[in-house]
Amino acid sequence: MAESNTSKRRTRPIVRLGILLISHSLFFSVVCCIAGVLALLLLPILAKNTYISENALMPGSANTMLSSQDVSEASRLLKDLTDLEFKPEGTGIESQRLIAQYMSNLGAEVTIHKFNRQFHQFHPLHFFTSPDSGAIWENISCSSHGMNTVGIIRAPRGDGKEAIVLVTPYNSVKVGNGEALSLGIAYSVFSLLSKVTWLSKDIIWLVADSQHGEYDSVAAWLRDYHTPVFSGVGTINAETCKGSKAVYELKQKSYTERKIYDDFRRAGTMAAALVIKVTEESEPIGDSLSISAEASNGQMPNLDLINIVNYLAVHRQGLRVKVKKMWSLLDSKWLNLLGELFESIGQVARSLNLQWKFGVPAADYVEGTATLASSLFYQAMGVPTGPHGAFRDYQVDAITLEISPRISPTKMVRHKEFLLRAGRLIEGVVRSVNNLLEKFHQSFFLYLLTSPSKFVSVGVYMIAFAILVASLPVVAASLYVDANSVDSNSRKEKSSPPATLASNLDITRRSWKWLNSAKNVFVVHLWGAVVSLLPYYICQIPNCSPTVRLAVWVLLSMFSLVTLNFIFGSPFSHDIASQLHKEEWAHLKSMTISAAFIGLCLMSVINFATAELGALLIVPMCLIAQPLKLDVKAGSLRTLMRTACSIILGFIGFPPAAYFLLKVVFEGSSNINVGDFWTWVESLWAWNSATYLFIGMVHLPCWALCIHILFHPC
Repeated sequence: MAESNTSKRRTRPIVRLGILLISHSLFFSVVCCIAGVLALLLLPILAKNTYISENALMPGSANTMLSSQDVSEASRLLKDLTDLEFKPEGTGIESQRLIAQYMSNLGAEVTIHKFNRQFHQFHPLHFFTSPDSGAIWENISCSSHGMNTVGIIRAPRGDGKEAIVLVTPYNSVKVGNGEALSLGIAYSVFSLLSKVTWLSKDIIWLVADSQHGEYDSVAAWLRDYHTPVFSGVGTINAETCKGSKAVYELKQKSYTERKIYDDFRRAGTMAAALVIKVTEESEPIGDSLSISAEASNGQMPNLDLINIVNYLAVHRQGLRVKVKKMWSLLDSKWLNLLGELFESIGQVARSLNLQWKFGVPAADYVEGTATLASSLFYQAMGVPTGPHGAFRDYQVDAITLEISPRISPTKMVRHKEFLLRAGRLIEGVVRSVNNLLEKFHQSFFLYLLTSPSKFVSVGVYMIAFAILVASLPVVAASLYVDANSVDSNSRKEKSSPPATLASNLDITRRSWKWLNSAKNVFVVHLWGAVVSLLPYYICQIPNCSPTVRLAVWVLLSMFSLVTLNFIFGSPFSHDIASQLHKEEWAHLKSMTISAAFIGLCLMSVINFATAELGALLIVPMCLIAQPLKLDVKAGSLRTLMRTACSIILGFIGFPPAAYFLLKVVFEGSSNINVGDFWTWVESLWAWNSATYLFIGMVHLPCWALCIHILFHPC
């Protein structure tokens, strides 16, 4: 009776599905790779129009209050700053004195924030830690310090618990026309906000001294803003530099009755931040606005902040809004053909059913793909694209607004009109953020832009990644089953009725093959960790060019690999390696694919864009890797094609080769230098980008293991 009940039991559907996929792993992996790439190419078509999720923002609901009088005061500031350029000495400190005076005349609390020059340097223990943890600060000296000018307006209807930040990068040593105009825009808005009665959040205007870097000056102020400062740190000491003494003389001048505070002044929690910049380049069509939003490790501000800027710029001020694009893709022939194909499919779909809204015009598809590729690229690099990235490290939503006038700033005669237009845009954004009762949270934080008004949410773009990596565990399980079946068959053929000591020893050795493969994979990934740490010590070598440092890095990496193999090797593993069978490289490939799957999934949690681009290189390389000796012996057309694909993917999958190949595709081969790879990697580790860890501890070990499988002497 029990036997009949057991025979009637059926395998669970999920188990049967797994068995089906494992038995057809080759077909399943091919389908997943093609579908994953196709899903990625379909993202511009699946993009949705942006919308305001938070109703309290109400952009454009109130009439603008910025008047020509505010613009006239800003123009007077621009004139005074321009006149300072003709003075032989003291232009830097005099310009800061002038800005502080104008702030003080509006009734703002003005402070001068002193900071030291910041040097980004790689430190292996500072990834995913506090902001600026990898920074090295120079000793205090007159040549290395910078000074930010900060003005704070207290909200008449606020309680001091929230604030909105306006940032204008400004080189106090040499004032550019674009920087002067950005100061004029911020001052006109600051002047208006000092008089309104509806303000419920404090306004902070940070004039960031950008002579040592725009990001560093903002990051230094944010660090002191969120960290208690003692013993006068962050303020000017008149005894340190003689030029700094002039700042304190501002309080003694008769032209101002306001106080310049000695201590570091703070407002409330930052609700949002806007970095205002005016570019030196002119736009032939009309005034335009470029939005930069990427921060460290692919972090993005809440989409609602971009949406209100886009809405007010387009529908209220008539500006042409732009986001970054991969311009080289706009002229790509294959991309234009693909766009025309999708457009034709969309027309056929609409002819069958008007409700099937598939496909976009070919030109829109190409432009959307170029924007999507740029969004993926800058998020994958993990390096901030502007000073706004410093705010995102403190979980403050911030973007950089680069405004390009129709006429070059050096020849502008309509600067008052330009100031009024740009100032009203900033006023509208401040007014919308001022309406918020809580932080941005309604809209998306994980998204990719295909245009200023279209986006792809995380629920859509994760499908492409999930499909692409779905084949990895299935192929790993299939290799495990095949290797075990081959191993068991060989045991049956070699076994004899009287079990001898040699046969028992052979069975014992075979049972350790998986452990040996796991050990090899572990050693290679440990080598990847060592390779990732080497640049920290290579940077200590003085007076070395990037090319020399790259060469030293390569030599030390090869030496460390040989050393690790010598340390972790043993006669037992060597004895097993001498008996080479088909199941041994299958074990190694299965473990390699499993490690790649785990690494890609972990990276997708930290930075999806890096995981997606890495999967496009790693997944095909891991799936197609097979000993070249077996394919050459077979001699068929299919095996020869697989051999060619394996060699090509092995070359492209090497991180330096992939870097130079992409550089040639997007920038041309005229400016190629071997040391460029070191410079690029150095920028990644200097900014504590998780992409650097991915390359060193996931991508490079997987490539090395695949190369080992290709040249396996089976």
